Amino acid sequence: MIRVLIADDEDMIRSALAALLRLEDDLEVVAECRDGESAVERALELRPDVCLLDLEMPGIDGVEAAARIRQRIPARCVVVTRPARPGVLRRALSAGVDGFVPKSRRADDVAAVIREVAAGRRYVDPEIAADALSDERSPLTDRELDVLRAGARGETIAEIAASLHLSAGTVRNHVSSVLGKLGLATRQQAAILARERGWI
Repeated sequence: MIRVLIADDEDMIRSALAALLRLEDDLEVVAECRDGESAVERALELRPDVCLLDLEMPGIDGVEAAARIRQRIPARCVVVTRPARPGVLRRALSAGVDGFVPKSRRADDVAAVIREVAAGRRYVDPEIAADALSDERSPLTDRELDVLRAGARGETIAEIAASLHLSAGTVRNHVSSVLGKLGLATRQQAAILARERGWI
C-alpha cells in the first residue's frame, strides 16, 4: 500500500483528488492539507510514502515544502502545478522533487505517477520537459531569485532581509543588480517578469 499525503489550498480540487485516489486499491490517502506549512508538519508526523504538493499554496509553496520534507524524511515528493512553467521545473528538480505534473492530467494519470515515484523513479510531464529545453534561462543568480521570491507578495526590504537572514543593504544590492540585468525600474516589475517566465 502506498501512503499518500495531498496538499492543495483549493478545497474542491484537493477533496476530489483524494476521493478519486482512495478508489485505487494500492493507494491510501493519509492526510489532506491546505498549505505548505501544514503539509510539512503532517508529513513529518505521518511519514507518507509520497507527498502530492500543489505548487502555489499560502505560505511556503510546493517546491519549498518538498525541499523541507526531503531534508527530514525519505518521502518522495510530486509537485502539481497550473500552469506548468519550465523555470519552476528547474527549481523543483534542483530541490530534489521526484515528480512534476500539470493539474490538467486525469486522476488515474496522477495515480500512475504516484506509483512511478513510489517505485523510486522520477517523472516529469513530457510537455513540460520539452518546454524547459527551449525556454529562456534566467540571467539572475540563485540569490537574486531568492530575493525576488521572498518579496513577491510585496514584502519590505527589511522583511526580505529577515526571511533570508541577510542585511537590508545586501538585499538592496541584489535588487539593484536584478533591476540592472532586466532593465526594469521597480522590484515589483522584476517579480512579475520573473514569475511570468517561470524563474520563481
